[in-house]
Amino acid sequence: MANTGADSAMFPGLPETGAAAPVRPAEKVPLRRSALVRVTHWMNALGFIGLVISGVAILLAHPRLYWGETGAVGMPSLLDLPLPFMLTGQSGWGRYLHFLSAWVCVIAGGIYVLHGTATRRFARDFAGQTEPPKYSMLQRLTYFAVVIFLFPLVVWTGLAMSPAIASVFPFMVTVFGGQQSARTVHFAVACLLVCFFLAHVVMVTATGFVANMRGMIQGRES
Repeated sequence: MANTGADSAMFPGLPETGAAAPVRPAEKVPLRRSALVRVTHWMNALGFIGLVISGVAILLAHPRLYWGETGAVGMPSLLDLPLPFMLTGQSGWGRYLHFLSAWVCVIAGGIYVLHGTATRRFARDFAGQTEPPKYSMLQRLTYFAVVIFLFPLVVWTGLAMSPAIASVFPFMVTVFGGQQSARTVHFAVACLLVCFFLAHVVMVTATGFVANMRGMIQGRES
């Protein structure tokens, strides 16, 4: 008699001897990151790289930091960076790329924060409202510092260096004591954000580069 895969008469629920076990469809890996989160993540990453490259180009035009309203060659500086002066060639394209990259990060970052707040993703992942918490306390504190303090501060100080913005909103400059003070704070915060970016890349690599990249591209992790 041909085997039809029916249950065994002696052991109901088990297939008869030689019967092929039913093939179950492969379980679909749940979506961990929405398309909006992934798109804004990569926009921020590209924008940040553009900011670093253009920021270095701008800094090479005058690698000295001052405190107060004015600063120029021949004036006492707060800090002389160990970089060569390259007064021509890179400042124009550097400022253009810096301005463009900054707005990419502001728009993408703003959408990311609004989405994370509206969907309570920040509360689940970063405020520790899941058991067990997805991130350690140090990771959560670091992310909060970047999102709530460092990122807004680097944007504020960047706008404070713009003569057009300063003429309309002078308090954005006076709160730092002058445009050169805002430039110095901007540089310090940018260095902290670069350190965060490098630490983020190291952690992504250490915890499974392929799986993490798959999750941030496809939205799913095996």
